[in-house]
Amino acid sequence: MPESAAYLQIADQVIADVRSGKLKGGDQLPSVDETRATYDVSYGTVQMAYARLEALRVIRRQQGKGVFVNDPALRMREP
Repeated sequence: MPESAAYLQIADQVIADVRSGKLKGGDQLPSVDETRATYDVSYGTVQMAYARLEALRVIRRQQGKGVFVNDPALRMREP
């Protein structure tokens, strides 16, 4: 079975951390540079992961402040 694209792996890890309670509404995610270093991926890969998470309403970006986990009422719904 082929491995998922790196951006999907990052997004899936964040989703798993939210579902498990490791990340809660209002928690700040690491910076793009920190995430790049953690996963050894490019800036674009992290941006794609964050864009996916934003589309699923798992996170929100605040200009100049960072990336934060959305409150539970705003998060994605279970399929």
